Amino acid sequence: MSLPDQLFKPERYTYQDYLLWKGDWELVNGYPYAMSPSPTRNHQLFSSKLIQKAGNEIDKTDADCQCQVYSELDWVIDKDSVVRPDCMIVCGNFTDDFLTFPPTLIVEISSPSTKLRDRNTKYNLYELKAVKYYIISNTETKTIEAFELVLGKYRPKYDSDFQLTEKCLIHFDVFSIWNSM
Repeated sequence: MSLPDQLFKPERYTYQDYLLWKGDWELVNGYPYAMSPSPTRNHQLFSSKLIQKAGNEIDKTDADCQCQVYSELDWVIDKDSVVRPDCMIVCGNFTDDFLTFPPTLIVEISSPSTKLRDRNTKYNLYELKAVKYYIISNTETKTIEAFELVLGKYRPKYDSDFQLTEKCLIHFDVFSIWNSM
């Protein structure tokens, strides 16, 4: 005799629960994910170069761009989902210490412990929530994959031009960052 399936389903949480937790967490569709301890040296080095490069490219555009680069900023998607991408470019104004609308570009720097979540869970979530560009960097293989949302689905992106807004085009060569390390 088997026990009912409901006894084996993990408990689900909300954003209100998330606000009470200590430590670093993400919440996706009500399921909590503990963040890893401090990122590795390669992760941190890649992140800092990426943020610097993105910021420099945005600074080169005209003043109407209204896009900014953020690291480790919470994106409160809904009452059941909060993520903290490694890096994101946000276009538009907001005043909270967290984001409540989709960023234009997200970068996740994968590690062995986050690779599956970045490749599947977050890929599908970001695609569903209409994040225009999603970039995954792999710290083991030192590779980059970029995706662009086209007609509601991610397609591989091989060039370095990112049309962040109608008025803001940047040449963001993420593919060369590993080469400079």
